[in-house]
Amino acid sequence: MMILTGRRPHLHPRRFGSRGALLAFAALSLLVAGIGSARAQNAVVVVNGDPITAFDIEQRMKLNALSGGGKAVNRQDVIEELINDRVKIKEAKKFNVDLSPGEVDAQYATMGARMRLSTEQLTKMLEGRGIRPDTLKARLKADYVWSQIVRGRYGQSLMVGEKDVDSMIRVKGDGKESSDSFEYKMRPVVLIMPRGSSQASLEARRKEAETLRSRIQSCDQAERYFRSLRNGVVKELIVKTSADIPAPLRGVLDKTPVGQLTPPEVTRQGVEMVALCSREPTTDTPEKREAREKLFAQKYEAQSKKYLQDVRRSSMIEYRK
Repeated sequence: MMILTGRRPHLHPRRFGSRGALLAFAALSLLVAGIGSARAQNAVVVVNGDPITAFDIEQRMKLNALSGGGKAVNRQDVIEELINDRVKIKEAKKFNVDLSPGEVDAQYATMGARMRLSTEQLTKMLEGRGIRPDTLKARLKADYVWSQIVRGRYGQSLMVGEKDVDSMIRVKGDGKESSDSFEYKMRPVVLIMPRGSSQASLEARRKEAETLRSRIQSCDQAERYFRSLRNGVVKELIVKTSADIPAPLRGVLDKTPVGQLTPPEVTRQGVEMVALCSREPTTDTPEKREAREKLFAQKYEAQSKKYLQDVRRSSMIEYRK
């Protein structure tokens, strides 16, 4: 009989050290095996030994409904999508293409940033709709690794020639491009304003910026002047073509004489302007960029589909329910 005195009974290491460790390891192994076995038994599909459960399917259906704007989601389509994801990840591992948990988290954060959400806000939004964050992370991982191996293996065949681009533009319209295209070299400059500044302070700083616009006549002058200001910031030089810039901003840049500043704009940092350092003609027009991206997407989708079909044929796919 053991009397409880408030002290833990002393376990002699010689009696329990190695044997206890072995028993604990055996128990843990049985537990893990039991979980794996239960998951496999509940599998709707097994892909190369990797089970897809009804819960996996339910989660992906919710995610697809959310990303599809609430449109009806076909269950069988979702099952095939999950099979494809398992196949893609396994194929990527053959070429040592993988994402660490930290890299997956970074992809997840990038997705949130595109939606103008923090990581925490994205997680809260998903959980509010009954979706585990890991469901989205799994899809992001599969899409990323697959893109890497398709581009890596078939990059040469995915290249788009200028003749193809020109032909697409001629077929699409009358062969005339809608506007001239330029390469812009720009130097953003900022008059810093503290957060929470009053409207009157912002207006005073805006007037100061307008005065500077009338004085500055070159990019170098703008850089020197703003570096000399206690509340001035000079950012890195930016080089963009018309194809990279939204139409409203292109209009502003085309109206700004080279060497001068664009109209001031209030941003989070303060009052910001752009010194236009140069504006040179280029053949990279928005129409060509759009055509090039469309042709690449067509080639990529065709090659990706063919590759995936080949990989699926060599995979072990078992439908259970």
